[in-house]
Amino acid sequence: MTDTHPFEGTKMLDVITIGRASVDLYGQQIGTRLEDIGSFAKSVGGCPCNISVGTARLGLKSALITRVGNEQMGRFIREQLAREGVETKGIATDTERLTALVLLSVEAEGVSPMIFYRTDCADMALDEDDIDEAFVASARAIVVTGTHFSKPHSAAAQEKAIRIARAHGGKVVFDLDYRPNLWGLAGHEAGFERYVASDAVSAKYKSVLADCDLIVGTEEEVLIAAGEADIQSALRTIRSLSSGTIVLKRGPMGCIVYDGPIPENLEQGIVGKGFPIEVYNVLGAGDAFMSGYLRGWLKGEAHATSATWANACGAFAVSRLLCAPEYPSWEELTYFLEHGSTHRALRKDADLNHLHWATNRRREIPELMALAIDHRSQLEDLCAGDERKLARLPAFKKLAVKAATQIAAGRAGFGMLIDDKYGRDALFAAGTLNDFWIGKPIELPGSRPLTFEFSQDLGSRLTDWPVEHCIKVLCYYHPDDPDELKQLQTEKLRSAYEAARKVGREILVEIIASKHGTMDDGTVARALNELYDAGLKPDWWKLEPQASRGAWSAIDAVIEARDRYCRGVVLLGLDAPQETLEAGFTAARTSRKVKGFAVGRTIFSEAAKAWLNGTMSDDAAVADMATRFGALVSVWQRLREVEAA
Repeated sequence: MTDTHPFEGTKMLDVITIGRASVDLYGQQIGTRLEDIGSFAKSVGGCPCNISVGTARLGLKSALITRVGNEQMGRFIREQLAREGVETKGIATDTERLTALVLLSVEAEGVSPMIFYRTDCADMALDEDDIDEAFVASARAIVVTGTHFSKPHSAAAQEKAIRIARAHGGKVVFDLDYRPNLWGLAGHEAGFERYVASDAVSAKYKSVLADCDLIVGTEEEVLIAAGEADIQSALRTIRSLSSGTIVLKRGPMGCIVYDGPIPENLEQGIVGKGFPIEVYNVLGAGDAFMSGYLRGWLKGEAHATSATWANACGAFAVSRLLCAPEYPSWEELTYFLEHGSTHRALRKDADLNHLHWATNRRREIPELMALAIDHRSQLEDLCAGDERKLARLPAFKKLAVKAATQIAAGRAGFGMLIDDKYGRDALFAAGTLNDFWIGKPIELPGSRPLTFEFSQDLGSRLTDWPVEHCIKVLCYYHPDDPDELKQLQTEKLRSAYEAARKVGREILVEIIASKHGTMDDGTVARALNELYDAGLKPDWWKLEPQASRGAWSAIDAVIEARDRYCRGVVLLGLDAPQETLEAGFTAARTSRKVKGFAVGRTIFSEAAKAWLNGTMSDDAAVADMATRFGALVSVWQRLREVEAA
């Protein structure tokens, strides 16, 4: 420890969790044996890792102390926690051991078999050297977990953290977290086994209780912690050892809190509001519960309030498939507490699902300046049927990536639109860039009514897209179109939107109205209103430059009224000359929702003609596109600076 540790002498953190951190691989087929699962969804897992995410989503400043392997799964955990806002300074990289894995499935209601792959894994190798005094002292509370008392070295690490926390005025929370097979008391196939009596486990748990301010566990976990055969005796034994608050989790019945003597009638404890919902998957519900309770407890709320928040967070978890990715944000939880839901299966509630999606996005994108090279038909027209030129289109699109990255220079807020048809090599080149936004089109160019390119089965097409890639769909839509046409258009857009949400990808909806009707200040605003009425809530809109500030004001009003979580609007170019675009940019800077632009032909058209005809070299094409893209970026940024001044 050094005197310059950034956390020394402060309480910068609300809570530090200690212990397990794994990669969970969840079977995506429901109601079948783990033996028959065909595909898996990946997420972070492990009790303390889940709690660190859950508390961060609820607005607490959380951190995790654990170990991960020096490989891709370890980096996934570290990167995902950073995206969630969890402090990762306490995560050590173990160069000798692999990151733990867990395979899980939902076989039936309340039945979720799992297999732990954690023989000599990184997180279970945690030891006292991983516990930094200044770091632990920086937190108002620490959470120690039962599993990490199963090995001498990891137990010593947690015991050291407890001593430090108490010495520096921090609270100690004990999540009893009992997994018999992680104590060597059940076979590998018994990962879902909840209770095996063990005097050794009970003795270890008892040795910790006196130092704890908050003790949380299920009935089975309370029994093992006390070494008793019935719950009344177990609670009284724990109370004889600890004056801390005891929270008894009772699954669908919620919880009971005991903050003093254990009553004769256990129902006379403090009870929070319960939420009768469908039980879909019980795994991870306890960690969501703990996250909700900690939010209330560390904010000084009454136990009944903390219990209600805990029960609500648990309800979200059991109604959805995964663990940490399904936990609610504070906005989502608050909305649920105020409005409830008409659905017993919360995963079917469209309003909650939108809140969940919009408030837990992978990253913030306050500004977006993109070079659009997703054009197919326009470039095919330039080739005029020349097979040699058509074969060169993928190489040209790679040059466009070079041009865009030259201007981006590693800065955030830049990106590209690239297609699957000719842009595969360009996508691979762009995919190696950090913080580079990528959008990909799905529409058949020029189709009206909207038709998807390649296949109308979007679900199967989108599953192999990188999770960071944004779906872009262009629709030629005018609010004065015939009703039959508008119905076909909105049904197709709705299909794209639902597919995006199903596979967990963002979606940008591009609306061009000027090609098929007259325009006034209210035209695009009316179009957006109709699409919101159809159930669309895209992450982004891509719109034409508007002729007046009034048009942008009307657009702002619609978006703010219908979806305040929309990322915003990016401007398209329609092959306009730069001076025309500059005028459009100027008008758009008055909008609160316009966040940037995605322009294509204005940037690449001249270079494409010359390069395809063999009169421009690769380097010259890159330089030409970079100059044009850079000029638009400069215009946009200059206008932003003028507005800020």
